[in-house]
Amino acid sequence: MAEAIQKKLQAELEKYQQLQKDVSKSMSARQKLEAQLTENNIVKEELALLDIQNTVYKLIGPVLVRQDLDEAKATVSKRLEYINGEIQRYETLLKEMERKSEQHREVLSSLQQEYQRAQGQAVGKV
Repeated sequence: MAEAIQKKLQAELEKYQQLQKDVSKSMSARQKLEAQLTENNIVKEELALLDIQNTVYKLIGPVLVRQDLDEAKATVSKRLEYINGEIQRYETLLKEMERKSEQHREVLSSLQQEYQRAQGQAVGKV
């Protein structure tokens, strides 16, 4: 009986560890998005300081291409919308993962207690 519980415990522990790895990856991706958000907000602020007489260039591959100021502002705004949406998506994902993680911890705890009781009974029979 203790062996079966130990196998269950091991399988649940592996699931929990995989979930923790996924949480770590998601947090890393979210941090990258936060950095992009900050960078794009700075670009938006800089573009707001310009007027029609200023020239704006966009880097496409190794080439700088002239771009209309309004088009550049629209592009940055769209990018900010997208990044904010992705951050919200990761927030939701991380909350869900945290909920699952808590469930795994509870299951692990009960399995550990069950395993310890089974070991105690096995020792008592010997």
